[in-house]
Amino acid sequence: MLRNGFYWRNREMRQHVRVIDGEVAPTIVLENATYLNAYTKQWVESNIWMYEDRIVYVGEQMPANLHDTEIVDCTGKYVVSGYIEPHAHPFQLYNPEQLAWHAAKTGTTTLINDNLLWLFMLNKKKAFSILEEFSKHPVSMYWWARFDPQTELQGEHGLFQTEDVLSWVKHPAVVQGGELTSWPDLLAGDDILLYWIQETKNQRKPVEGHFPGASERTLTKMKLLGVNADHESISGEEILRRLRLGYHVGLRYSSIRPDLPNLIEEMLAAGLTTFENVTFTTDGATPAFYETGLINQCIDIAIKKGIPIEEAYLMGSFYAAKHLRMEEQLGSITPGRFAHINILTEKDNPHPESVLSKGKWIVKHGEQQKMQAQIPWSKYHIKPLDLDWKISYKELQFSVPIGLEMVNDVIMTPYPIEVDITVEELPAETTDSFLVLLDRHGKWRVNTTLRGFTNELGAIASSYSVSGDFVFIGKRKSDLLLAGKRIKELGGGIVIAHHGEILLEIPLQLGGMMYAGAMDELIKQEKELKQILQSFGYPFSDPVYSIFFLSSTHLPYVRITPQGIIDVKQKELLFPATMC
Repeated sequence: MLRNGFYWRNREMRQHVRVIDGEVAPTIVLENATYLNAYTKQWVESNIWMYEDRIVYVGEQMPANLHDTEIVDCTGKYVVSGYIEPHAHPFQLYNPEQLAWHAAKTGTTTLINDNLLWLFMLNKKKAFSILEEFSKHPVSMYWWARFDPQTELQGEHGLFQTEDVLSWVKHPAVVQGGELTSWPDLLAGDDILLYWIQETKNQRKPVEGHFPGASERTLTKMKLLGVNADHESISGEEILRRLRLGYHVGLRYSSIRPDLPNLIEEMLAAGLTTFENVTFTTDGATPAFYETGLINQCIDIAIKKGIPIEEAYLMGSFYAAKHLRMEEQLGSITPGRFAHINILTEKDNPHPESVLSKGKWIVKHGEQQKMQAQIPWSKYHIKPLDLDWKISYKELQFSVPIGLEMVNDVIMTPYPIEVDITVEELPAETTDSFLVLLDRHGKWRVNTTLRGFTNELGAIASSYSVSGDFVFIGKRKSDLLLAGKRIKELGGGIVIAHHGEILLEIPLQLGGMMYAGAMDELIKQEKELKQILQSFGYPFSDPVYSIFFLSSTHLPYVRITPQGIIDVKQKELLFPATMC
């Protein structure tokens, strides 16, 4: 058993040395493997020995002791380190274990995960206990420590106390701080936030920013205040600007921002020839975007766009490990690292034929191996919501004069409401819909309108939101009530109702936020969700994120939050929440 789940104990390391001496047989040997050496950037033919979850030897020799050793002939195959997703949001309808298994099937064997949902769902003791459960998982699961909640909560400061934040920062499963969406507060003089950042740096852990559109001046200030990395570049020029200032840069390829092809073209056109400080991230894409994998997709795009093959693989593995100061555990095929290994049919084909994660076969010769669920969700009381309230016409009273208008999937601007919002049904010739954010405990609500989401749909209700509260959007109050009734029966989820009929339901039985079934089934349901909404006039690409980010105050310009409707730029509460 690894110490803290992440470091080998002395007796284990002694056992690994005994494998080299022939006293103990390795568990798996990859024979005649042509592997990518991360330190020389060369393809080298070698034999790779593994003992349980660790690579113990890479070289020309075969073991003297082969008792019960599995030998795999890799003649004609190419071997690379398992890929690393350095910026995962593992709660986008899927749950972290479900995402981990799905990612590993296509070669992403390490995820660095957002901890935000644990802050909402679990006390610190239980949260650290579930981190320990994940440390035993065949897929390497690490976490980042949030400094802010991405929305304006009622009682936010209870979630972000210095003692608790620093406990997360010091936890061995936590490998970075961030992402720092509250950077305007830092620039405005928030010394508590600065203290948290410096304590993270004292732990020799990097801090990741969230700086969309930031100027050179702002980026320079954030560098002076201790931030190491950012993944918000939207052009080659912005990539170069960050690199020149000493940032580690994540290139994003996500369901909201599938920018990677253009980013690489512009980056190469700008003359960049060194990539040690550049990695990939899919930034918590919604399920269907992951149908063919995570970082393997990014590496494939990079190779096709002209990044040298060796660099593309290292950007998807070794460079991420180095940035996180984890290169002694991850990111290369060298002695002492976790046995995260992808076996490829061709050098330029990053979609693996076989995958080993911590020395266990995830996929073998194209055949997916049986994967047993390991996280006991019920132990942590993560189960369907038990709701002791119901939505009624009382909660569907509208009088606020300002609504939210969609600019794109996630950007909202304020607009003056001109339609009559006291009626049962809003007119189809407009794209105005009723919008309600309802406390998951039924104690408060915020009522307004949303323009641009649909021109016809009766209702969609969702317990999946950035604050964990319930979102209702629709043209017809009777359908809003029907969707609310069904979502209560499900114990949380997403429900679409129209003219008194339920068109789709996606149960989110893990705390009202996460799906408990197979990823393949969730992908099908999300595709159906998108098709239905687009048939009712949804004009953008990612409705799941549109719903999720309605309360996210790190995005412009106006948001509906647990405190009420907020002007993000001015940090002004326009209309407060109403108590139920």
